[in-house]
Amino acid sequence: MKVSTSLLQCFLAASFRLSFASRSVGNPQHPLSLDVATINSSSLLSLHRELVEIESISGNEQRVGHYLQRYLEDHNFTVETQHVGALGANEQDRGQGSVEKHPRFNLLAYSGEARNSRILVSSHIDTVPPYFPYEVRGHDDIWGRGSVDAKGCIATQITAIEDLRASGETKDGDVALLFVVGEEVGGDGMRKVNDLGMKWETVIFGEPTELKLASGHKGYLGISIKAKGKAGHSGYPWLGENANSMLIPALAALDKLELPSSEKYGNTTLNIGRMEGGVAGNVIAEISTAQITLRVAAGSIEDLKKIVLDAVKKVDDRLEVEFSGGAYGPVYIDSDVEGFDTITVNYGTDIPNLNGSHKRYLYGPGSILVAHSDHEHVNTSDLKEAVDGYKKLILGALKS
Repeated sequence: MKVSTSLLQCFLAASFRLSFASRSVGNPQHPLSLDVATINSSSLLSLHRELVEIESISGNEQRVGHYLQRYLEDHNFTVETQHVGALGANEQDRGQGSVEKHPRFNLLAYSGEARNSRILVSSHIDTVPPYFPYEVRGHDDIWGRGSVDAKGCIATQITAIEDLRASGETKDGDVALLFVVGEEVGGDGMRKVNDLGMKWETVIFGEPTELKLASGHKGYLGISIKAKGKAGHSGYPWLGENANSMLIPALAALDKLELPSSEKYGNTTLNIGRMEGGVAGNVIAEISTAQITLRVAAGSIEDLKKIVLDAVKKVDDRLEVEFSGGAYGPVYIDSDVEGFDTITVNYGTDIPNLNGSHKRYLYGPGSILVAHSDHEHVNTSDLKEAVDGYKKLILGALKS
């Protein structure tokens, strides 16, 4: 039978529209866009939005701390604050934000009057710079500084504990929340928590782990190098000594070092993160500095310090080398809960900063591969799945 071209085109167009409509309704690969009403109707997503919208670069944690205090008190938590001093000069350099001189404090929250709990769930409220605002892109990707590291953890941890409390699966004294300042700049907030003298059976730390349990992470060693030259007019370089020219060869030597490695953690890596020298292009640089981070996969901290010091002094023994406090080797983390994939990570956490013999887990939504970047973002499905993950970890710890 012969069908006219126009009739055939109409039939095909109608069939395509019907097929597309049925796929759009029934196929979860085509979700509806995340709009304001959807976010507002979700306690998880709205809490996450409020946290990301508050800039909290290390040193500026006060506003987000006050927001969390009000939120937790409004949701029937007892909240204690613990004062933490202002950032030191080295920590301010590492933060690199516009640090305001506001009080900084940690938050401890628990149900009722049961201050001492079996389980502690913790993350950090500070972020790295620079700040960029909350934004929804695509169907369900949430962008913004801290959306992954670590406000995604904070929102999902709170939601998980609220859910467990509402369902009656936890009671007063089972679990508490701890949110600390300063994790991104050396961990002064978590170290301050040791002054509380509290102990827990299990501590669950929140960092982006792609919804896997981390079985360990690399260690950390921070290094500062300073060169002192002699200032003068750039047109007469023989009248001074350029500190930049003193420092650069030492950095090149460090960049070529062979550092210890291990099967579990891979290579020890060295990052020349920041360099600063001189005051103007037409002035011989009098002072030049560099800040360096080692992510430690193997070897003792003392051995690594000697490797670095020997390499620098071989180039120029006048260079000043300073090692930061809080250095540590690779960190073992428990990963014995069934139902989770495991991973090792190359970044540092607050785990070694909290004293005690507790079991320790590391888990959270999102990927570290986008954290600290200009494209930091998390998918809403990760946030929702992390709530279930935290609940599973908490209930597993209570049964052990």
